Amino acid sequence: MKNLVKTTLSAAAVLAILPAISFAGGSSAKSIYGSDDRLDFFAASQDMKTLSDSVVSFWKAPSVTIANGSAQLKTVNFGERMNLCPGTKFMEQPIGAFCSGSLVGPDLVMTAGHCVKTEADCKNIKLAFGYAVKQNGAEAVTTLPAGEIYSCASIVKRFLAGDPGMTNPSGQNLGPDFALIKLDRKVAGHKPLAINRSSSLKKGDGIFVIGHPVGLPLKVAGGATVRDFSKVGYFTADLDTFGGNSGSPVFNTRTKLIEGILVRGDEDFIDSPAGCTTMATYAQTGGRGEDVTKISALSSSIPRLGAQKAMEEEAAPEIQAVDSSSIQLEMSAKSVSFE
Repeated sequence: MKNLVKTTLSAAAVLAILPAISFAGGSSAKSIYGSDDRLDFFAASQDMKTLSDSVVSFWKAPSVTIANGSAQLKTVNFGERMNLCPGTKFMEQPIGAFCSGSLVGPDLVMTAGHCVKTEADCKNIKLAFGYAVKQNGAEAVTTLPAGEIYSCASIVKRFLAGDPGMTNPSGQNLGPDFALIKLDRKVAGHKPLAINRSSSLKKGDGIFVIGHPVGLPLKVAGGATVRDFSKVGYFTADLDTFGGNSGSPVFNTRTKLIEGILVRGDEDFIDSPAGCTTMATYAQTGGRGEDVTKISALSSSIPRLGAQKAMEEEAAPEIQAVDSSSIQLEMSAKSVSFE
């Protein structure tokens, strides 16, 4: 990562060219490692589609118009807004969402802490299920049934290491970054996703992410592994992610359980000598990697549901739940200051 505060797309430059789209600030950007492994919904395997059905996109309330039983998402063309170089992947698709999240309870969504900082932010957010390219050759679905749109009713729990009084000695916004938000009603037609309550993930394990890079329609990105799991409250991986992926659930390739939340990473875009914008790309083992808040940071606040409990027990017989207070204690022991 070249700037450790997720500019979400290289902050000032991107915000200047995206006047209609506001990505969540306060963490770092994302990028491509090795080959670009991002797939549209229609191109993903059936098990990935099933998981994707419970991943949600975040929108500013004015970007969602509801009338006559339908919801219209306000978007702009990715390539035009970013002045992308010819041939850039997904450049003809729309962008508009500013963060991602996952359904982890009947009316509970998990995301990054910098995606919803205050109750005022909460009141100005709409969440949409189904923003994706559903069929090969089709356009992204930007008109949805009104029932697929939900509002943020309240923030249940939130933690962000970069908040005032919560920076480490270097001043960098590193550490856990998460939020649990309660929706205005129980979600219909989508099932809560299972989380991994064990601490079995380790360096080299395969992972994948589902979310909305740059506010694009839903993407599934695999081909990634854990680089470093030793950090307090988060781990680093070589996931292909961008701003807009903040809050995306990161899954264990083997168990299909959520292992964490995508929160920070490397540079997103760079200026090309040709006068256009291109994606930042690194060798599979290059760059700084992408940071993922460990699910243990908030697992104690996520309810166990019947089907999830059986699945989790089969995948991890020894269940361990760690809440954010234990993370603060551990960080304190490592000379990291929290209030």
